[in-house]
Amino acid sequence: MLRRNIRLRREYLYRKSLEGKERLLYEKKRKIREALQEGKPIPTELRNEEAALRRQIDLEDENTAVPRTHIDDEYAYAAEKDPKILLTTSRDPSAPLQQFVKELSFVFPNAQRMNRGGQVISEIIESCRAHDYTDVVLVHEHRGVPDGLIVCHLPFGPTAYFGLLNVVTRHEIKDKKAIGTMPEAYPHLILDNFSSKLGERSANILKHLFPVPKPDTKRIVTFSNQSDYISFRHHIYEKHGGPKSIELKEIGPRFELRLYQIKLGTVDQAEAQIEWVIRPYMNTTKKRKFLSN
Repeated sequence: MLRRNIRLRREYLYRKSLEGKERLLYEKKRKIREALQEGKPIPTELRNEEAALRRQIDLEDENTAVPRTHIDDEYAYAAEKDPKILLTTSRDPSAPLQQFVKELSFVFPNAQRMNRGGQVISEIIESCRAHDYTDVVLVHEHRGVPDGLIVCHLPFGPTAYFGLLNVVTRHEIKDKKAIGTMPEAYPHLILDNFSSKLGERSANILKHLFPVPKPDTKRIVTFSNQSDYISFRHHIYEKHGGPKSIELKEIGPRFELRLYQIKLGTVDQAEAQIEWVIRPYMNTTKKRKFLSN
């Protein structure tokens, strides 16, 4: 199993290394295709390669014309099976953190909660790979307050690091009759205001934690981005007076997420390449938004 994982990781890194060459070849073919369509002469730097490139252009279809990236490979088979998530915490979790993780296990369908104990991260990741888990979610705390969420996609990444703020659990709401029970149906997803390249990447990581719902499900999960703070809300709706009368009820928990790093590897790989990280100097550019345009 260890040799197989090393081989698969090596193949994945090799595919990543080919991206630069494929992108250069794609740009050459794009210039020739534009010149032919507009009736312009072939650029002088491409005239020696024109015959070979035109043969490749003739053989392309809509699936092969645009080069694929390693980002495509990460979630290439996500639609073929439902996600299977392992939820765990930092070591020696407090009672509020355990309660929050228990509620998250109902928020994410097909999620299993595991007591961390003395296990190290590398052992957890290897075990999850062997048992076909698609994601590992780690929740951290500071003095009993949940303050960090790590989403690690398996088998090869990416890993997104979020800060957790303003956490309100169902357990903290006194009126239990008002919020009702937690449904386990697959929820509809609302992803609001993730319009930039980084925003689309973040939304892609979050949406693949949820399976495809049935059209008639009445459960809704919302990730709404405002000023790079992602608000999580959890609702159910009911139609009491016909299709135009809809009652929306929040059932919790609720919290805010702040993205601060994305790595192109799993959480146990210290040497993994960093795709994006928030820098201290970025805090001074208050008008700049990273997750939306």
